[in-house]
Amino acid sequence: MLLQMTTNQKDVMDPYKPITDGKRLKLTTEAPFTPTYVQQALTLSSDPAGIYENRVKDRHVLLENPARESRTKKERLAKQTRKQVEKDRKKLRPLGRNAAQSKGLWKLEKHATRFELFVPLHQLWMGYMSELLGLGVPDASSSSHEGKMPSASSMHAKLVKADLNGALLTVRQSRNPCLVGLSGIVVHETENAFKLITRKNQLKLVPKRNSIFALAVPLYSALSPSATEQDPAQMTQQQEQERKMTIRTVLDKPYIEFDLYGNQFCFRSADRSNKKFKAKETIEL
Repeated sequence: MLLQMTTNQKDVMDPYKPITDGKRLKLTTEAPFTPTYVQQALTLSSDPAGIYENRVKDRHVLLENPARESRTKKERLAKQTRKQVEKDRKKLRPLGRNAAQSKGLWKLEKHATRFELFVPLHQLWMGYMSELLGLGVPDASSSSHEGKMPSASSMHAKLVKADLNGALLTVRQSRNPCLVGLSGIVVHETENAFKLITRKNQLKLVPKRNSIFALAVPLYSALSPSATEQDPAQMTQQQEQERKMTIRTVLDKPYIEFDLYGNQFCFRSADRSNKKFKAKETIEL
């Protein structure tokens, strides 16, 4: 048994054994490395030159055997790729309410709570309402406003879906008597509240529920260009101060006033634009 094991160990081929025993190997064009290595270290045949000629010379030899990926592994990788693509696509969506609140996107700095900073937003809202309601241009030859009001039935259907960010709201009735008479520009509308900036540069959060608001809409279009409008770069300092002092809102010109019942407006602005409202009897507080 010992003799057989010794014989088998001698017959085992060692590819890592040195080609020369302590001697320096000289490789030339006539005796290159590959034939020398194959004939001396990779074969136990009595005819190593024949083995090299028949199996190695002028052939592509694969030095390693790469493991093929199984079908299960490919399916797992494809599933992980789909999950990553879906995750990246979700990152491109608009921020939700909790994410926006955690990042402080709706928090105004103390120096930014100024009424005059939001007047341009209010003026943009008046232009938006002029386009939405199709308001006409005032007639310079007539000072009377009779017959100028658009159809109320068409206005109601558009106003319930309109964006109120930038509108001028006044609290007409409320369960909280401290809020009655409060007026300001809407800087943020949530599902259950309006955030208003008042003329006293105060930021107020007014709940919609159990409140009635007065919404003022311009009677005439606010998009008509002014012939006397000057380039802001050419205004003097005095003219700039006068322009700031004469802040024009929807209350400074002819307007239409609507009652907005907060109990029926407890929706986000985006949800309200897609909701189908039905005519209901007005519920008093």
